[in-house]
Order: sequence, then structure tokens, then C-alpha cells
Amino acid sequence: MENEFTIVIPDSDILSCICGTNDSNLKLIEQSLGVPVFCRGNELSIDTDEYEIRQKFQFVLDRIIDELNDGGKNSDDIVVSVLNTQKKPDMGNVSVFVPGAFRKVYPRTQGQAEYIHLLQTKDMVFCSGAAGSGKTFLAVAEALRLILNHQKGRLIITRPVVEAGESLGFLPGDLTQKIDPYLRPLKDAMETIVPAETVRKLTEAGIIEIAPLAYMRGRTLNNAVIILDEAQNTTKSQMKMFLTRMGENSKVFITGDVTQVDLPKKVPSGLIDAMNLLCNIEDIGFMRLTSEDVVRNPLVRKIVKAYENEIEEC
Repeated sequence: MENEFTIVIPDSDILSCICGTNDSNLKLIEQSLGVPVFCRGNELSIDTDEYEIRQKFQFVLDRIIDELNDGGKNSDDIVVSVLNTQKKPDMGNVSVFVPGAFRKVYPRTQGQAEYIHLLQTKDMVFCSGAAGSGKTFLAVAEALRLILNHQKGRLIITRPVVEAGESLGFLPGDLTQKIDPYLRPLKDAMETIVPAETVRKLTEAGIIEIAPLAYMRGRTLNNAVIILDEAQNTTKSQMKMFLTRMGENSKVFITGDVTQVDLPKKVPSGLIDAMNLLCNIEDIGFMRLTSEDVVRNPLVRKIVKAYENEIEEC
């Protein structure tokens, strides 16, 4: 074949997973690419000189291999998940490569692929999504990519401290210890992507800053990536204050779950208000992730879906 493009798969177990039972996965890959895939020994090949198809073939195999090496057990589900994020040509190769990361970060659903695309192309992105949909994790991954590639100088992560029956003033420890339970999920997200030592060094150097939302007032944040998490628990005035902190050469990512507002009943959510108020500004990206984008646990997806159905019925 004159235009053959070949990829060698050294591990026979991984090759078997890619092909699937009776080459079932290989047939799915063929349907996605639009060209036959040939398996000879430990090589997978396609016969085309089209650069986009070759690139997609390489990306699909690389991602499947990464998922399998990362502990993925159901190869059929992995292949289907990978191919589902290839449906839109302009987002087919969307991923986040963070220097020094444990592995490349890939979208697990089409919704996540669109979300990453927005994070990489817009300076301000709002994302509302259910628990486990990846809204915070993907924002943190893209922020770390920008920081460690030296495209931005600082990463500032914040969230509102909404107390649930217990005042911070009565909790033990200094301020850092008091707010740590609120900010711990953000640290966990970073340490899932890069080594904890990297996070510690960047934090000690002042490149990563994690602080309560109240600490944002009066600041102008230049050359930075700023993430506001749990934004559904901001008031309208807090959201306005936060959005106007954005300075030159900065990017702002706002994440939250509009179905889990912990504010007093008569206090409107700043996230809901901002997404309605700013929806017609083309320079701002908006993404709503659903139960279909939940990848944390199949049971979580079912729970979220049940709540979504209840809301729709009401």
C-alpha cells in the first residue's frame, strides 16, 4: 500500500484490547475514521495520505493506550468513550497536556470535549455541571497547563466560604486551617494531575494561590488564570466583584452546580444571575454539563439523572 500509515503496538495485551473480541473495537474505529484498519502482527495500519485521518488515527490509539495504562479495564467502554469525543471535527483531538503531569488529560464525553475547547479558546468560561462531570478538574488541568508552559504567571483558585451551621470563628486553628476543608477539593484536583511536590513548590513560590473569595476584593489580577469554584454559592454582588478582578492577559474560569445552591432561600445565586445576564457576550464561553458527562462513578450518573428528571417534571 503506497499511502500506508502504521503504528506499532509493542504490548500484545493492549493490542488485543484495542482490537476487541472478534475485532469489534477495530470495526468501531474503522467506522469513525472512514477507512479500513489493518492488523498485522503488532502493527495497526491505515491506507490513506489524508493528514487529518492519520492524525485522528494516531490520537485515538494514543488515547486508548493511555486509558488502558491508567488502569482502565473495560476496553470496549474505553473505545466507545474515545470515539464519542471525535464526533465534531474541530474538537476531535482536544486534550490537555500538562508538563510534568502523570498523563495527558482527555475528555471522557463529547460535552467535556466542548468544555475543553472553550477553556482553550475563550478568556472567560462559565461551566455549570453536576457532581462528577469534570467541570472543576478540567478547569484546573487547563490552568496548570498554562502555568507550567509559562503562558500565564500565576494560578489563583478561590471559592466562597459558605458556612453550614458552624462559624469559622469557632473552628480550631489559624485562618489557613479554618478554610482548608473548603479548599481541599481544589488541592486534590491539582495533585491528581501533577505530583504533590510540584503543587507545594508552586504554592511556596507564590505561583499558585488558593484563597477564600473575600480575599479577591480590591485586587486587579494580571497575567493570571483565575478559577472560581462552587460559584453557585456566590451572591450577585460577590460575582460582580469577582468578575471585575480580571486584568490584562488573564483567563477566568467559573464553575459550579446550579442544582446545589447553599445560600439562604431568598438570596439569588450569583452564578445563575451571571449566566443569564452575560449569555449574549460572544467573548464569553458557556457550558452546561449534564448527567451524561458524569464520569466519577456509574451510580453517581444515575443519581444525577434522577434529580434532573425530577426537575424536568416540576
